[in-house]
Amino acid sequence: MKVTLCQSCALGAGGFAATLDAALREAGVAATVATVDCLSGCTRPSALSFRAPGKTAYLFGTLTGADLPELVIFARAYAKSPDGGFADARVFGALRFKVMARIPA
Repeated sequence: MKVTLCQSCALGAGGFAATLDAALREAGVAATVATVDCLSGCTRPSALSFRAPGKTAYLFGTLTGADLPELVIFARAYAKSPDGGFADARVFGALRFKVMARIPA
């Protein structure tokens, strides 16, 4: 799985990618965490995406450092999902209100 964080936004500029990477490793989630200059989520800054080959991709926005625990929970569920789809949005926790896009594989 690849997790990408917008570096132009406050969260990305503040070094959250390293924090998220460490939290995912500690949780046993195999992921590559990277930053890009911009994810074009400017209306809902501090954007982050999850994607993996053959899976639905997700773009979240308006994230803060307080979302770290739910991002780890989501990453675990996403890693276990065969296609990135979820029958129940509760796996997203409060992140369900921060989903900007769900992009089919």
